[in-house]
Amino acid sequence: MPMLAHQIIPPEALPRLTPDEYLALERESETRHELVDGYLYAMIGASDRHDEIAGNLFAALHVHLRGGGCRVHGSSLKVRVGDDFYYPDVFVRCAGERGDAYFKTDPVLIAEVLSPSTQRHDRGDKCLAYQGLPTLQEYLLIAQNEPRVVLLRRSDRDWERLVVAGASEVLRLESVGLTLPFSGLFA
Repeated sequence: MPMLAHQIIPPEALPRLTPDEYLALERESETRHELVDGYLYAMIGASDRHDEIAGNLFAALHVHLRGGGCRVHGSSLKVRVGDDFYYPDVFVRCAGERGDAYFKTDPVLIAEVLSPSTQRHDRGDKCLAYQGLPTLQEYLLIAQNEPRVVLLRRSDRDWERLVVAGASEVLRLESVGLTLPFSGLFA
């Protein structure tokens, strides 16, 4: 029986990819994919509000970090966690060497702007994966429908969870020494 374009294929029926196969495929693909446990997940487009918030954060970090040893990256560069690859909305790394040209393994800050279709994954499995990165100091989960950020910060014992909400609030990012008013983030 021929497969129809709208048929859903269960993940277990799909081939699993190695990291090298994934990277080769991703370099040639017109669609970006994340790789989790050997399976590809296509990245869908974002809303304009999602893009504005991620852009505001990127711009603020770019200006703040200019001339220093840290660099901010947007959603077109991957972060590798073990054999999995993700496209965070924004991340910062502070390393002397460039590393791989297509992915990084040592972010100090990662931010995800929550979307209805991805927020469960961003708060769950992706959060746990990111927390396994020894260099990661802060993980931001940014709401797009209200001025609200959940900030997970590495402490001596575990991860602290801070919720910052309200249009007049200020976000303090210790990992990069930036204080960012919500008026600039949610503008």
